[in-house]
Amino acid sequence: MLNESKLKEDLENNWAVVAEAIQTILRRENYPNPYEALKDLTRGKSSITKNDIQGFINSLKVSNDIKKELKAITPHNYTGVHPQI
Repeated sequence: MLNESKLKEDLENNWAVVAEAIQTILRRENYPNPYEALKDLTRGKSSITKNDIQGFINSLKVSNDIKKELKAITPHNYTGVHPQI
């Protein structure tokens, strides 16, 4: 049986899972070196929090609309990047 409360807790404690989605959007927007920017955020940390991700997004030199799009991504709603067919 699936332990939904534990699943939600694990997701809430692992915001690094949204890094792929953030990187994909930054690439779409031709942001310079999105992989390296995220690597600096995530490398060597035992956990990445919502506050870490939100702070990173706030520091980006992108439009407020893009920041809003990025902030809407959470570990609870991100299911992975799907290739377009």
